[in-house]
Amino acid sequence: VEIWNHMGPAQVGVVVTLFIMGIASTVVGIERVLVLMRARAASAEFAAKARKLLSEGDFEAVRTLAAKYPNAPLAQLMGFGLRSFAENQDGVLGPVEMASRELSRKLEDLAAQSRRGVPILATTGSTAPFVGLFGTVIGIITVFGQMAKDGGGGFATVSGGIAEALIVTGLGLVIAIAAVWIF
Repeated sequence: VEIWNHMGPAQVGVVVTLFIMGIASTVVGIERVLVLMRARAASAEFAAKARKLLSEGDFEAVRTLAAKYPNAPLAQLMGFGLRSFAENQDGVLGPVEMASRELSRKLEDLAAQSRRGVPILATTGSTAPFVGLFGTVIGIITVFGQMAKDGGGGFATVSGGIAEALIVTGLGLVIAIAAVWIF
């Protein structure tokens, strides 16, 4: 609290920026974990129900079942593949090749959906240390400016300002490490 009270407006701006980056990374991380957990559970539930239908060769029932699981990537792929296979029975490439190509595109779409928000983590992980370093540079410039204004400066004058400056770098590193870990 004492260090916060001594920070200048520029350093406060840096700290606020770092906190915003940290909060954004945390929100993205939590949201992605929840989405992936739900997708995994829904896919497992779909797979358990679809296994019996597939062994019986009831592909239309599997397509109908897949439509009931919009948050399950496995159900989306299965339904899309079966629909593509059924619609391309008389194509030039054949139903298997067309379904394979369309499934590849669908898989890319699902992968892109699963990575939603991840650029925020990458950006935070790569820039937070530099934002913290910027705050440190501002703090050191402030300390030297204060020393020049006061006409001297012993260890007590320099140590408080340097500690204030280094806290911002530490904060930037902590936020970056957490963002990269979540990434």
